[in-house]
Amino acid sequence: MSSNEPPIADSEAPETDADPRRWWGLVVIALAQLMVVLDATIVNIALPSAQRELGMTDAHRQWVITAYSLAFGGLLLLGGRIADRIGRKRTFTLGLVGFAAASALGGAAHGQGTLYAARALQGVFAAVLAPSALSLLTTTFTDLRERGKAFGIYGAIAGGGAAIGLITGGLLTEYLDWRWCLYVNVPIALIALLGAVWLLRDHRPPPADRPSLDLPGVLLGCGGLVAVVYACSEAEPHGWSSPLVLGLLCGGVVLLAFFARWQTRARSPLLPPRVIADRNRGGALITMALAVVGMFGMFLFMTYYLQVVLGYSPLRTGLAFLPMTGAIVLASTQISARLMTRLPPRLLMAPGALLAATGLFLLTFLTTEPAYASHVLPSMILVGLGMGLIFMPVVNVATSGVAPRDSGVASATVNTAQQVGGSIGTALLNTIATSASAAYLAGHAGASSAVKAGAVHGFNVAIGWGAGIMLLAALVASVMVSARAPNQQAWRNPIRFGSAPKGRGQCRDAAPPRGRDQPRRARG
Repeated sequence: MSSNEPPIADSEAPETDADPRRWWGLVVIALAQLMVVLDATIVNIALPSAQRELGMTDAHRQWVITAYSLAFGGLLLLGGRIADRIGRKRTFTLGLVGFAAASALGGAAHGQGTLYAARALQGVFAAVLAPSALSLLTTTFTDLRERGKAFGIYGAIAGGGAAIGLITGGLLTEYLDWRWCLYVNVPIALIALLGAVWLLRDHRPPPADRPSLDLPGVLLGCGGLVAVVYACSEAEPHGWSSPLVLGLLCGGVVLLAFFARWQTRARSPLLPPRVIADRNRGGALITMALAVVGMFGMFLFMTYYLQVVLGYSPLRTGLAFLPMTGAIVLASTQISARLMTRLPPRLLMAPGALLAATGLFLLTFLTTEPAYASHVLPSMILVGLGMGLIFMPVVNVATSGVAPRDSGVASATVNTAQQVGGSIGTALLNTIATSASAAYLAGHAGASSAVKAGAVHGFNVAIGWGAGIMLLAALVASVMVSARAPNQQAWRNPIRFGSAPKGRGQCRDAAPPRGRDQPRRARG
C-alpha cells in the first residue's frame, strides 16, 4: 500500500481467498435469499385454507400474492440505493428483522386486512434484503473460480426457491396450519441474523462515495412500477380493455418515461444510466425477465392442473415439483459453475432458454387424463435444467464490472427484472388461459367434462405462449450478450470483466496467457 492511500478499516477490509468465513457467510446470504424467494410461492398452496378461515372473497384473495409482489418489485431500486448509502450489512440485518416481524404479524392475522398489510410489509423489507444479499455476494467473492461456485449456489437458490416454497407450503398446510407458512420465516430470519452479525463484513463506502437518495426518482420509478404491476394484477378480474387497467398501464408508462428522463439529469440518480447502458448487462436483464415469465406461468398452471384436474393433495402437489428443483440445483452448481470461466455467457444462457422452451412446449399436449410421468415430469426436468443454466450467468453478467458504489443498485435491477417479469408474465398468461378456457366452454356447452377440459385447454394455450416467450429470451441472449468468458478477457482488462472492445483497455504490464493461438514474438 502506498503512503498516499488511506488505510482500510477492519470492518471494510477485503477477505482473503483462504478465509473460510466467506463460505459460511455465503450460507447466511443464501438462507436469506431462499426465504425471500420461497415466500413468493409458499402461500400459494395455503391460500384456499386462509381464504376459508378469514372469509376472503374470490375477487380479493389475489391480494395475498399481489401485495407482496407490488411492494417487492416497486421498491427494489430504492432498497438497492439504500444499501449503497448506509452499507450492505446494515441493510441486510435491517431487512431480516423487518421481514421476520412482518411474517409474525401475518401469521397472527385474524382479518384479511391485517394479512394484506403484513404481506405488503414483507415485500417492503424483501426489497431491502434482496439487493443487499446479492451485493454482499459480489463484493465478497472476487476470485473467478470461487465466484463461479458462489453464483452457482445463488442461482440454484434463485431458481429453485419458488419450487421449494410450493413443497414447504404443502407440508406446512397439510400437517400444521396455513399460518405456519408465514411463521416459518421467523426462525429462518433469526438464524440468518445471528450468522450475519458474526460472519459478514460491512462494506460501507466512505462518506465521499455515499450516494444521496433521489427522492423524485423514487416517486417516479417506484410509482411507475407499482402502477404497471397493479394493472397486470387487475387485468384478470376486469379485463385488459377496462378503463382501470388501461389507465394504470398508461399512467405507469408515463411515469417510467419521466423516470428515465430524470435519471439523465439527476445529481445522484436512483438508477444511474451507466449501470444499464452496458449492452451485456441490458441483455442479461431482459433475458432474466423473459425467462421468469415462462417459469412462473408453469408454477401457476401446474399447481392448478395437479390439484384441480388430477386431484393431488397439497403435499403431493409440492412434491411433484421436486424434480424441477433438483434439476435447477444440478444445472446451476455442477454445469453453469464449472463452465462459466470457460464459455461465453451466451453459450449457457441461450441453450438453457431453448431447453426450457422445449420443456414448456411438451406441456401444451396435456389432457384431462393423468399425464405426470409422460408429460409433466420430463417437462419439469427440462425446464429445471434450462433455468439452472440461465440464472447463474445472468446474475454474473448483470453484476460484473459495476463500480462498488453502484453494486447495490445493480443487484436490485436483477431482482427487479425477476419480480416485475414474473408479475407481468403471470397476469398476462393467466388472462390468456382464462380467455382460452371461456372460448372452449362456449363451443362445448353441455358436455359433462367440459369444465376440466376447458381448464386444461386454457393451460395449454397459455403455456404455449410461455414457450414462445422463452424462445425470445434465447434470441435476446444470443444477440445482445457478447461478453467473453472471464478467463479469456481478464488479462485484457484486469479491472472490468465486461465486453471491452478489442484493442482497448489492455494492460501493457500484464502478459497474455500462453496458448497455441498466441502469435510468436518477432525475433531481433
